[in-house]
Amino acid sequence: MKAVRVHAFHAAPVQEDIDEPRLRPGRSIVRMEAATVGHIDRTVWRGSFLKHPPFPYTPGVEAAGVVVASENHAEGQRVWLRGSGLGTLFDGTWCEFIDAPDEALGALPDEVPTTIGSAFFSPCTSAWVALHEVAHLRPGESILVTGATGAVGSLVVQLALDAGAEVSVLVSSEGQAAAMPAAAKIVVLQDDLSAALAPVSVDLLIDTVGGPILAAALTRVRPGGRAVLVGYTAGNSIALDIAHFLQRDVALLPLNMFRREAAGRAAAPELLARLADGRLKLDVQPFALDDAATAMDWISRRGHRGRAVLVPSR
Repeated sequence: MKAVRVHAFHAAPVQEDIDEPRLRPGRSIVRMEAATVGHIDRTVWRGSFLKHPPFPYTPGVEAAGVVVASENHAEGQRVWLRGSGLGTLFDGTWCEFIDAPDEALGALPDEVPTTIGSAFFSPCTSAWVALHEVAHLRPGESILVTGATGAVGSLVVQLALDAGAEVSVLVSSEGQAAAMPAAAKIVVLQDDLSAALAPVSVDLLIDTVGGPILAAALTRVRPGGRAVLVGYTAGNSIALDIAHFLQRDVALLPLNMFRREAAGRAAAPELLARLADGRLKLDVQPFALDDAATAMDWISRRGHRGRAVLVPSR
């Protein structure tokens, strides 16, 4: 079968022919229809993750496809796959036939395309858990979302509006503002971050970018409010005025989806139902399986919209 392989940290992923997997106890073989290229895949590829599969390895922690052999899942069942060591402890999903632990599989409704089924878990569950499990969002609260055009940020906006929150979004251009829901209040990023955010005052901040944007956005959270930290694409450190911060009494709440994966899996059926009937929308950008290197580069660029997914050529 065809598989994308990585032979060393930072080495360009290449497509190769390798043996098809054989069925083993506790595992299933899934014909891959779509496999997501995400930031965690880049983290493993750089050697920055806690562990990594032995070289050479097949990346990929998420995918969707059809079961072809399993002792615990019906042959022909449409499934999504995520976690349980895929792409982090052993070979992952960037291949024609995926050898996956049974617990990594979940049922994929017929109404959800496999490209969406592959890409939904990380951003949808992160957005849901950030709002409902970490922040405990209440109807009528005001919320500021940074990185609102990214996969997680855009879903936070949709879910928060659906929950009855007043939502403000920070975007980098008027063009990005046009893509936001009509009910959201728009704040366009300027060179002077403080000036751009001056009119904003919220109960809750969901920050997906970190760095100086987080530092500026924290000042717009009302005393006694909360800030959920989701990502750090704009930088992983900030300078904090501790005395000022203590006086404001804003709770900093990190989102760690490895610790909260059970909550994410519990929310998955509801999120898939919303994707199926159009209440939630997620943008995806398909790439051919042999174009994995391009997909990895694409997700590293600022301003890209949606998630990258690899699709096999058949």
